[in-house]
Amino acid sequence: MTFNSHAETFAGQTVVEYPSDKPGGTAWRVAYRDDDDHQDELSEEFRAAFEEFVADRGATVEALVIGAWGYAAFRPAPLQQLCDSAPRLPRLRSLFVGDIPFHECEISWMKVGDVSPLITAFPELETLQVRGGEDFGFSPVGSDSLRRLVVQSGGLPASFTTAVLASRFPALTDLELWLGTDEYGGDTTIADLRPLLDGKLFPRLRRLGLRNAENADEIAAAVAQAPVVARLESLDLSMGTLGDQGAAALLAGQPLTHLQELNLAHHYMSEEVAAAVVAALPEVQVDVSDPQEEDEGERYTEVSE
Repeated sequence: MTFNSHAETFAGQTVVEYPSDKPGGTAWRVAYRDDDDHQDELSEEFRAAFEEFVADRGATVEALVIGAWGYAAFRPAPLQQLCDSAPRLPRLRSLFVGDIPFHECEISWMKVGDVSPLITAFPELETLQVRGGEDFGFSPVGSDSLRRLVVQSGGLPASFTTAVLASRFPALTDLELWLGTDEYGGDTTIADLRPLLDGKLFPRLRRLGLRNAENADEIAAAVAQAPVVARLESLDLSMGTLGDQGAAALLAGQPLTHLQELNLAHHYMSEEVAAAVVAALPEVQVDVSDPQEEDEGERYTEVSE
């Protein structure tokens, strides 16, 4: 996937670039883009723009999108500024950090940091979506409010994954992890995911995405036997390298007929096997779009660098 445009919607709201005279009911986007690749501090221009936004809209904003904070491959994300501003953002419920398309900065170059303090700083936060690569971290944390966590990466470290799974999120219904490739730091294994797959975590989880995985066939085989699947409404294994072997494991495993959605888009299944998956689940919305072809025996995730 090439992130060639900014998010148009977030948390069910239209994204509007600040400043704007648009009325409330929007997801505000704050960003400042520069091309200075010799700075390793937060852009003062971004800092000033965000301070202006908080002073102007902070009391009412419910959904916030953070775009470029300068050149994100060198400048650190404004996590501390966000946390420090929490008392002036009392109604914030949905936050997306890293809405940066590829032409501004490749996903695996983005310098973000440990994003878990955002959850502590905003105890009423319901949705957190983060995108990053370099210096991308998470620490175990707890929240009674968080319902949706989306982590987008070209290579998700095992330390990030295990910290998420060590966190206390009793209200979490949606979890989406982009696992990525080993080349870009994606060393999360099936063993790391085992507590999640065994259904021991997040009792309200109904939508699970293990996306963009280099080992998608292995993940599919594990998911086919995973107790957590029985309580899911939506299962998303898209954007990875899923082939006939992984699809066969899904078909031979536990029933998936209770699902509302099964997303397998961007895959390496043959046409016949993809059709067999769709035919086996006539009452399920199955997405087998965007078939890929191997390149000299190699398969590629949709997002890496």
